[in-house]
Amino acid sequence: MKISEQTISIDGIDKIILKLLTEDARTPIMVISKATGISGAAVHQRLKKMEKAKVISGSQIILNPKILGFKTMAFIGIYLDKAIRNPEAVKQLAQIDEVIECHYTTGNWSIFVKLLCRDNEHLMELLNKKIQSVEGVSRTETFISLQQQLNRQISL
Repeated sequence: MKISEQTISIDGIDKIILKLLTEDARTPIMVISKATGISGAAVHQRLKKMEKAKVISGSQIILNPKILGFKTMAFIGIYLDKAIRNPEAVKQLAQIDEVIECHYTTGNWSIFVKLLCRDNEHLMELLNKKIQSVEGVSRTETFISLQQQLNRQISL
């Protein structure tokens, strides 16, 4: 791995390590060691370097929202009455558990959020009682995802 200014160049061994870990974050170091042809200690050192350089951060368990009863995924474009209200609006949106992503965007909306709901009725309740009551929200546009067709990380 080579660090220069704001970008980081990773070599073939780093790519193998990252590919294996993005496929399964619980891949044992020894399996990675065999796949790369370097020692377990060297794999560990490379992982530490990538963490320090912020190429990677932690690992996570991915929940299946549908199995847990969240069958509706929606995206909401939020218009604010004043751009200065953004930080406070984001703080209030962060208090809504169903909001799983929040983006400050260019274009029509001030904020674009992704949320998971049990069903359309739950979505309507969140819109009417929580999201549209956030101070500064003047209106919203809602898009319901019929099917998530692709979900991946950046390819190396």
